[in-house]
Amino acid sequence: MARKQGSHSDITGPKVLDAALRLIAQHGYAAVSMRQIAAEVGVQAGALYNYTPDKQSLLFDLMRHHMSELLDGLVAADLTGDALTRLKGFTRFHIRFHLPRSDQVFVSYMELRNLSPDNFTAIEAMRRQYEDALEDILRAGEAEGVFAVPDTRVATMALIAMLTGLSHWYREGGRLAMPVVEQIYWDLVRKSVAV
Repeated sequence: MARKQGSHSDITGPKVLDAALRLIAQHGYAAVSMRQIAAEVGVQAGALYNYTPDKQSLLFDLMRHHMSELLDGLVAADLTGDALTRLKGFTRFHIRFHLPRSDQVFVSYMELRNLSPDNFTAIEAMRRQYEDALEDILRAGEAEGVFAVPDTRVATMALIAMLTGLSHWYREGGRLAMPVVEQIYWDLVRKSVAV
C-alpha cells in the first residue's frame, strides 16, 4: 500500500485491509464500495487512496497476502518422509491453516473472477505453486506404489477442493471436535488415493 509521510499507515493500512476483507467476504467484491470500506475504517473515502490506489489493488493485496502466508506456511511445515507421511502432513497443514481464515479463503477462491488479467495471472501462479506441492506428493506416492490415481492433476484439484470446503461449513463448538473432523478428512484423503 502507498504511504504518505506523516500518515498512520502502520495502523490505518491494516485496518483498511481488514475492513475490505470482512466486507468483501460478507457482500462480495462487486457489491462493496470504497465508501463502505472507508466508513468501516472510520476515515473519509478520499483518505483510502493514501493506502491503496483502488479497489482492485485492495483485492489483489488481500489475495497475495493470503497466498504468501500459505506458501510460507507450507515451507515451514517441512513435509518430509515417504509419500504417505507427506500427504498426511499436507492434509493436516491445509486444514489447520485454512480453518481460522474463513474470510480469506472465501475471498481468495470466490473472487478470482474479479481480478484484472495481470493480477489473476500473478495469483494463479502462486496457487499453482501450492497445487504443485500436492501433485508432487501424489506422483511420489505412485512411484512408491502406495497411491493409485488416474490423473494426478485432477486428484490434486479434487483434494484441495475437498479440504478447502471444510472452512465453509465447520464451526468451532459444533457436534464434532476439530481433531475428530481432521481425522475423518485424513481418512477420506488417504482412501481416495490408496492402491
